Amino acid sequence: MRRKRHFTLYSLTTIVYTFSMGDALGQGDLELRYHEPATVWEECLPLGNGRLGMTPSGDPFSEDIVLNDITLWSGTKQDANNYDAHKSLPRIRELILQGKNDQAQDLVNSNFVCLGPGSGGAKWGKFQTMGKLNIAFDYGPENSGHKYKNYLRTLNLHEAIAHTSYTLGNTHFQKEYFSSFDDDVQIIKLTADRAGKLNFKIALDRQERFENNLVDGDLEMSGQLDNGIDGQGMRYAARVRVIPKGGTLLSNKDSIVVKGASEATIYIAAGTDFRAADFKTIMKQELNRAVKKAYKVQRDNHINHYSGLFSRVKFDLGSGKEKEWTTKQRLDNFYSNPSDDVSLPALFFQYARYLSISSTRPGLLPPNLQGLWAHEINTPWNGDYHLDVNVQMNHWALGVGNLAELNLPLAELVKGLVIPGQRTAKAYYDANGWIAHVITNVWGFTEPGESANWGASNAGSGWLCNNLWSHYEYTLDEEYLRDIYPVLKGSAEFYNDALIKEPNNGWLVTSPSVSPENSFYLPNGNQASISMGPTIDNQIVRELFTNVITAANKLGVDKKFTAVLASKLKQLPPPGIISKDGRIQEWLEDYKEVDPQHRHISHLYGLYPASLITPNKTPALAEAAKKSLEVRGDDGPSWAIAYKQLFWARLLDGDRAFKLLKEILKPTTRTDINYGAGGGVYYNLLSAGPPFQIDGNFGASAGIAEMVLQSHDDYIHLLPAIPEAWKSYGSVKGLKAKGNITVDMTWRNGQVTNFKLFSPEKNTLTVKVNNTLKSVQSEKI
Repeated sequence: MRRKRHFTLYSLTTIVYTFSMGDALGQGDLELRYHEPATVWEECLPLGNGRLGMTPSGDPFSEDIVLNDITLWSGTKQDANNYDAHKSLPRIRELILQGKNDQAQDLVNSNFVCLGPGSGGAKWGKFQTMGKLNIAFDYGPENSGHKYKNYLRTLNLHEAIAHTSYTLGNTHFQKEYFSSFDDDVQIIKLTADRAGKLNFKIALDRQERFENNLVDGDLEMSGQLDNGIDGQGMRYAARVRVIPKGGTLLSNKDSIVVKGASEATIYIAAGTDFRAADFKTIMKQELNRAVKKAYKVQRDNHINHYSGLFSRVKFDLGSGKEKEWTTKQRLDNFYSNPSDDVSLPALFFQYARYLSISSTRPGLLPPNLQGLWAHEINTPWNGDYHLDVNVQMNHWALGVGNLAELNLPLAELVKGLVIPGQRTAKAYYDANGWIAHVITNVWGFTEPGESANWGASNAGSGWLCNNLWSHYEYTLDEEYLRDIYPVLKGSAEFYNDALIKEPNNGWLVTSPSVSPENSFYLPNGNQASISMGPTIDNQIVRELFTNVITAANKLGVDKKFTAVLASKLKQLPPPGIISKDGRIQEWLEDYKEVDPQHRHISHLYGLYPASLITPNKTPALAEAAKKSLEVRGDDGPSWAIAYKQLFWARLLDGDRAFKLLKEILKPTTRTDINYGAGGGVYYNLLSAGPPFQIDGNFGASAGIAEMVLQSHDDYIHLLPAIPEAWKSYGSVKGLKAKGNITVDMTWRNGQVTNFKLFSPEKNTLTVKVNNTLKSVQSEKI
């Protein structure tokens, strides 16, 4: 399939807000700013156009710019199903029913996991860096002892353009970088304010599997990744062309050298044969097309395409003392003195929207654990798609953030899991429908993971269906609903077949399964993870069956099947069971957890992203959820902190949600693999698990939105969880409520002073404003 060159894939079924730059928030409010180059990759500024990404360091002497392509993966398709696994299923279930979960887990590890090494094998593959472009500058012997001054490095979120500027000797140098939303290339413009002072050498490099060549005067790096079979995996290439103004240009297979120029524009094309066998031809065409345009035209087109998405939402919390501070200074100060920098949460919210726009686009792939930006061959956790919270969290802010169409790549990925998921459902559960467990990749892996204690979760496919359904809730796009309905139905068919009756209450539950990555003590003192009916499964099945019934009724199909689902809904466990100590149980039995502060909080799925637990409708369960969160604590990897922020926002506690946001915004330099406390952000505002993991950015953004707007509880709630820190002043424009409702509002002293609702057709809506329910007529756009 050929790539579409232009970005017209951003056609909307939702209302688009566009604002002029003059109507936008102050430029300084939406800018990352530094007075020094990046010293590590985690300080580089990320740029991307949904497919291509780069992270320039801004070094004045030898600048490394890491290159990425969202489609670059090692590995290949594989069938790691154990087709005899279902033969062990009756015995596994029998052992669980007997309370011998540890023995059941041993049997799962023997017979009920994937064949082979799973995610640890070469066939599984990894999202990998494309490589790096190095620009080595030569300032001449007269400047050999000089130090640069007046250094400034910025990322402008309004324009998706990064800048670096500095003075060395008597010459002022500037660099401008962007991943173009016009022609599908990346562009760097270098400028010296004195003629003949721009001298540099460009080289391309990668940690493995590459070669460099000179192709029609362009520098090209190309190679083929490992597929885990014969080494003949995905092919890739990056191609560089330099257009100098003045001076001379020399090139060979290893470098391009420019001497004596006053200006130079670097064009970078890149691609893979993922869905595009003729990718090298496409790259050449993209380069030829881009260089024919005047730089200003390319730049202006880029801004116009990008800002058509970004400028839909404005978020203003006022300003404090931060105007003259660098981003590093702001982060260093914020945790202790948030009142000095009231606009940082708004910047962080908009930065996440920027990252979403930059890391995916319809027709391609959703952002993975790294989003789009990886600087390694061996990315942490393979840089893949984890289905027990992470890839779902990457998309939670898109609906409310007025970027709903960026959900579509995930929908396409999920549709690609249906056929392999059907094989997995038959192999392990002898069930109809489809299932995906806890991890997947671009190759369509749906099998259980290689270890029972985390890999046997069978909630992944149902959780993905929540994301697909959420897109419909925000857009009310019936054509989309018709398209994804078979996916939802197929998932419901699996659970319909796979549920068993537990003896104590007669409830229908999953078995075997796990509460993602958590474990408990058995009465004999042994630990286990395998159980029947963990709370998250019960909540997901309840939500999924309800959504499939709603969808089928809307589309006028499957009356017999939905009648079966409706009957089974009545036999499911309740959305939550309150334990003897007042918390929501994580499992069907009131087990003692091995790690009470475990990073996953899966049993509160019903609170968020689902709406099965709310203070309004289920106050007892909401109070039990609070107690569960108190025991879990406020620390963890950044994505876990963000999830807790969302929970507290849903529980209408804005100050506690703000405390979690402060935890996320604590700066860190750690890059080790972390499973416990210590999350935060790097100085480029990318979230740290550590290491870099982008879900914390997206989850925190969803949490910020949830603090000012909720629409899951049968009405639109304005300022449901506003913290004391934001009460004095604020305004939002262009946020989305479910039902394709656009929301504008301003507030003072914690009270909404003005609001407007917009929809494609006039509607009478229920709105909770200043703690009062009102019927409000929306305006038609």
